[in-house]
Formats: sequence, structure tokens, C-alpha cells
Amino acid sequence: MYAWHAFRKFVMRLQHAILWGISVAGCNKGLKIHLCITQSAAARLLERVQEFLRFKRESSTERTMKLDWSENYSYPNSAFIGVDPHSGSNNIDHRTSEISLKELIVRRGQPFKFTLKLAKPFNPAFDELIMTVKTGDHPSEDLGTMSRFGVPDKVQRLPSAKAVWKAELQRSTAPATGILTLSITPSVDSPVGEYTMSARLGEEERALANLSVLFNPWCPGDMVFMPDEVERKEYVMNEQGIIYKGVDNYISPIHWDYGQFEEDMVSICVKILDCSIKHKQDPAKDVSARCNAIYVSRVITSMINSENEGGILKGNWGNDFRGGVPPTHWSSSYPILKQWFNACFCSVKYGQCWVFSGVMCSVMRLLGIPCRVVTNYQSAHDTNKNLTVDTYFADYGVREKESKDSVWNYHVWVEGWMRRPDLAKDGRYDGWQVLDPTPQEKSDGMFCCGPAPVSAVRNGDTHLKYDVPFVFAEVNADCITWLVKRDRSKVKIHSEDHRIGQSISTKAIGTSKRMDITDSYKQKEGTKQERTVFQYALSRVEEGGEGETCIIGEKVENGTTDTNNGSIEATTQPEEQICSPTPPPQLFIRFEEVSRPVNGEDVSVRLVLNSDSKVVRLLSINISVQAMRYTGRPAGNILANSTEQQLMPGRDLIIPILVPYSRYQKLMIDCESMNIAAMVTDQRKKNHVFLAENRIVLMNPPIVITVQGEGRVNKEITVEVLFMNPLNEILRNCSLTLSGSGLLREELITKVPDLPPKNRVRVMFAVIPYRSGERTLLVDFDCASFRDIKKSSTVIIRP
Repeated sequence: MYAWHAFRKFVMRLQHAILWGISVAGCNKGLKIHLCITQSAAARLLERVQEFLRFKRESSTERTMKLDWSENYSYPNSAFIGVDPHSGSNNIDHRTSEISLKELIVRRGQPFKFTLKLAKPFNPAFDELIMTVKTGDHPSEDLGTMSRFGVPDKVQRLPSAKAVWKAELQRSTAPATGILTLSITPSVDSPVGEYTMSARLGEEERALANLSVLFNPWCPGDMVFMPDEVERKEYVMNEQGIIYKGVDNYISPIHWDYGQFEEDMVSICVKILDCSIKHKQDPAKDVSARCNAIYVSRVITSMINSENEGGILKGNWGNDFRGGVPPTHWSSSYPILKQWFNACFCSVKYGQCWVFSGVMCSVMRLLGIPCRVVTNYQSAHDTNKNLTVDTYFADYGVREKESKDSVWNYHVWVEGWMRRPDLAKDGRYDGWQVLDPTPQEKSDGMFCCGPAPVSAVRNGDTHLKYDVPFVFAEVNADCITWLVKRDRSKVKIHSEDHRIGQSISTKAIGTSKRMDITDSYKQKEGTKQERTVFQYALSRVEEGGEGETCIIGEKVENGTTDTNNGSIEATTQPEEQICSPTPPPQLFIRFEEVSRPVNGEDVSVRLVLNSDSKVVRLLSINISVQAMRYTGRPAGNILANSTEQQLMPGRDLIIPILVPYSRYQKLMIDCESMNIAAMVTDQRKKNHVFLAENRIVLMNPPIVITVQGEGRVNKEITVEVLFMNPLNEILRNCSLTLSGSGLLREELITKVPDLPPKNRVRVMFAVIPYRSGERTLLVDFDCASFRDIKKSSTVIIRP
């Protein structure tokens, strides 16, 4: 309590600093805060602090309004004696009991039970009970943010009234006793959020209760209706998931804890909407628009990142994470959301695409919008909307030039399930919609992306909203590779129309297996249909959306392609010209692993060359190895070698490539993959240049988790974590982080002593589960030599 008053005192000092333009330092017994900030920054901070204080006061007021039979509800001569919102049974029926059994949380379009106890008998023939529900600070029947309904319903409403609720007396009720058991149904078009409910009988009106209303994927009338119960369990109710990282030939799954039913998640998610730019510009209109999942999901994409004021996560794609933690630290959404909620809604540091998407999936599932996380490998970032991505190499094989376009090893977004009546009445664009919370490009003046119908992406309907051209390019852009010579001239050495959009992945329903959904985004590579859709999509982009919709009616199965090898005779075509399809290569290049690449050990691969030529070929071979960020940007050069070799007819030319641990150690600490590139030039025909690339993901040392004891709610279990140092050097700055919804209410971080070479550490943790069901315990080991090694274990908790 003292710390809270100290905090308020600090706010007053901050106000004084803004007036006088001086730095601020607050230091009190219960609270220590040190700031040295500009006047404008202080003003922004004060605005957030005041909003936080206002929110706390409002929350406190709302808590005092939550009434039940145990409270002294009646007043002298009051018509109302008590209420029972039946929160426990209602929440079970509405599938919100995992969130709370005490707070009433219902889904729109579905009735819930509510009991009123009156001081005298109720006669429906003469008496009328008028009930009112409100949400937001500017409730209005015309906007659908207020609804008046009666028992019996004789309420006079304007024809413009939206989202009208209804109430009926249940058959088992006994009005003559003054006890009314009502069945109340929120409109299927009600805005989601927090509501107050009141009732009027005669001349007296009383507040009854607070409740929260969510989207309802179980209701056929709701725009997020999902007909399959198995899918609803996976995409709405499942708190654990898997996010895929790595590269397309080294797909790496990591377990992610969504924790959408943890404490305060309803308040957190509603507050996310309240902090949006849309809400600040027009609160009444914004709250009204929350009836629409299209609008709500788009607002969420803008609020997950901090590029828009008040966002949850600050992105960082560098290697300086001071003031926060590296994005690789996170394994759960709830610690991020809780930190944002408890810190005056200041952005949490730091996140990258999979973290943004994991957090967004948690918010969407809590609000009732079916959602899944999707990974696209070889994901294009097309900055100029020409559906083409250019990459550059120097003549010794190293990526040479920073391009505004890029190809990420992978990129992660989410899909939300909803109808799209704004695009077509026949439902052709209903279903999964791409939503990308990672701040890449602005859309309507904000960093947000989607919802873009997956079906529109597949058909090349780039004229449709929202952001379909950008998503289409991410999965289907053409790639052109340029050779930059020493005189800075450029020649085109490679063109690919099948590289982008590989192994598009999401967690399978009900299992931990990976599901490939590439065929839902694009036609099969190499087919006439694929080229037809691409040209149509390009024409719609160039025409600015004019023309008819292209529909490919054929069922096209997904295929796989080899994207490592390729060669094109060098040309001097202008940079802006898109090259013609690649002729068959006369030189075949591939990489072979000698052994599985392991982090902490030397990496050994072989470059194998073969030609169908009948003559000896003299080749100049330039090999480079670079540490690569997952965004496709090189972080540094590990090694480079050059050699001249003869390729004999009918024989393989094998060139060993050894990458010592000592060479890659420092550069690979903050990188997820290394890129091995071979630039091969025919010495007798020097305009024949060939390029091959191979991406390698290093396998991390293992972590062993052992859970001891019977898993029961509120009964302690013991978790043992074992890790061995595989290196010949000391591991320093070691720590273990444990998390998992239903098991730990917050992250448990333990510092671990420096670990000598070839030694192991065993750490014991006491965990007291607080929710039953199948839970996932997540462990993260971090040190100066290995960044955030992950491991998970499934734990069954009984009631």
C-alpha cells in the first residue's frame, strides 16, 4: 500500500517536471524509480500513468458492483433483494469456466441463466421488468453498445436500435414468490467487451452485475462460427501450441504456451482494444465496431507491436537487447501480456515475428476468434509491390548489397477464422484470414496487416482488402539473383519462380505433428495454373484493382521443389526487367552433410559437382560461409575459400568444407542459421556463372526434464532439469527459466553457477499446479555461449 502511494507521489513529481522541463528522479521507501527524460517523453509517460491509474480506479469500482446472494443487497423499501448470476454453471455452459468460475463471462448469441429475488410477487400481466446492458463510455442503442429489453418485452425501441438482447422467464420460475429465473440472450451482433447490467421495476432502477461478452464460434449466427468441434477445441480452447522455426530443410518446432485462460486475461484483452489508436480517435465508434471480428482482429494486429502508440511488444532484430530480454527468451504469451498490463501499458522488450504471433494468437483465442499460428519458409518481403524480390552477390560468392527487398528464412503470422461478407456474399472468401502483427509495412497509416483471405491469396485476388498483395508476395513472389562485379556493374545470374513460399506449416489438430498447408496458399509450383494466377495477381496490382476476379477451379495438390541448385548464363539485361524462365543447367551442384550439424562442434559438409559435358571443365569455385539472421540478412562472414578444380566427364567433383567451431562461435550466438554459398565460374566460358546455396541450422545440446510425484491441483510436484556442458570451455552467465499455464503463475527464473567443461548441472524446482488437465512445462536454458535452448514436457494434472 505504501508503494502505491509512493507511486502516486512520483506521478505528481512527473507532472511538475513537465511544467518546468527538468529531469525527474523518484526514490521512496516502498518504490524506487530513477528517470532522466525529455519533457515530451515525460508527457507521454504521464499520459500512460494517468490512464493506468484511471483504469485501476474503474476496476476497483466495478469490483464493488459485483453482487451475489452473500452480499447485503437490499435497501429499505427496495423492490430488489438479491441476484444470482450463476457464474459457475453459466461459464461451464459457455465454455469460459477455464477463465473463471466467479466472474460472469458469456458468449454472444447463447442464452445464460440469471436469477433475481424481488421483495414482492411479480405478475407478468401487470408488472414489467426492464433490463439494460451497456458497454463503453458512450453507450447507445443506435451503436449497439446499449440494449434495453424487458420481461415481458414491451420496451419501445427505435428502428435503428442494433444488437438487441432478449430475456425470457424460465419455465421453472415462480413469479408469485418474487424469484425470477431468467434466460438472457446477448445479441449475436453484440460488441465484445465488458458490460454492466441493471434492472428497472416501477420507479426503481438498480445495478445488478458486471459481465463480459465474447465471440461465439459455437453459434451458427456468429461471424466466427466454426462448425467442427474438434477444430474448435484446437483453435479456441487449446492453451498449448507449437511454432515452427528454422529453415525449410531444417524445420525446428518449439512449444509455445498461449495461456489465454490465465488470470485477468479478459481485462487484459479488453484493455488492448481500449489502448488502440482507433479507440482514442473515436471511442464510441470503436466500441460499436467491436461487434465485427474483421475490425477487432485488424485492431489487434496494430496493438501487438509498439510501432503504433501503446502497443504490447517492441521489435528488435539486432543483437543489443539491453533494457529487456532477447526475443528467443520467451516461451509463453501470458508473461508478456501480464507485464504490459502491470507496467502502465508500456511496451515489453523485445519481440520478433514468432513472439508477436504467439501473443496475438492468445488474444484472439481468448476473445473467441478461432486462431492458429502459421510459418512460411522462404518468405518474401516485397517493399515496392512488384511481386519480385532482388538479391545480390559479389563475384566471390558473398551476399554483397543490402536490398530493400528480402527473403526471410521463415516468417510467422496467424490465421483467424471468420466470414467476409464485406468481400463477397457467396462466402468464397470466408474461412481462414491472414493476420500479421509483425511491423513490416504500413496499412491505412498504421503498422498492421490483414485480415487477408487465404482463398484470395491462392487465387491472386490482389485487389481485395486487406493487404492481399503483400501476403501474396510473401508466399509467391519471383526471385532474381544478381552478380555485382568489381566495377559495380550487375548481371543477372539466376531467376526463380518457385523458391518463395515453402513448407507453409502449422500445428496439426489434436497432435504435435506438423501440418503442411502450402496448397491452401498457392497453386502447385511449375504448373500452368500457378503462372496464370501470378500474372493475374501482377496485373491487378499494376491496374490498381480493375478487372474481374480470377477463379481457378481445379484441385491442385501440393508439391515440393529443390531450391538449392540453379544456374543461368549471365546476361546484361536491365535491372528492372523480369527474366525469362531458366534453361536446363549444364552443371549440377549439391551439398551433402558429413554428419548432423551440432552447435559447439565443427560443421562438415561436402560440395558435389557433376556435369553432363563430355569434356574436362576447368572451374573456379568460390565458397563462402555466413552467419544469417532469420530475416535473410547476413550477420557476418565466417570464412571464404577459393579454389580451381577440374571436373572430369562422368565423375563427381567432391570438395570438402569444414567450418570450425572456433570460427563460427561468436557470430552464431545470436543467429539461427548459417548460409554456405558456392559461386562457380567456367574458366573457358566465363560468362557461365553458377550459384548454389545451402542453409544449415545447428542442433542445440539436449536438456533433460524429469517430473516426480503425482500431478494434482494444489499438490506439490518436483521438477528436475539436467544440462551438460558439451564444450571445452566454461559456460558463464547461466540461467534456467520455467513457465507453463496451470503450473506456474509467473516465470520462474533461477541463476545457475558457471558450468565447467564437460560438467553437468542438475536443478530441482518445486511446482504447485493450480489447474487440472494436460499441461506443458517449458524450460529455457541460457548462457553466454548458447542462447535460449528450449525443452518441454507434458504433465497431466488431476483435480
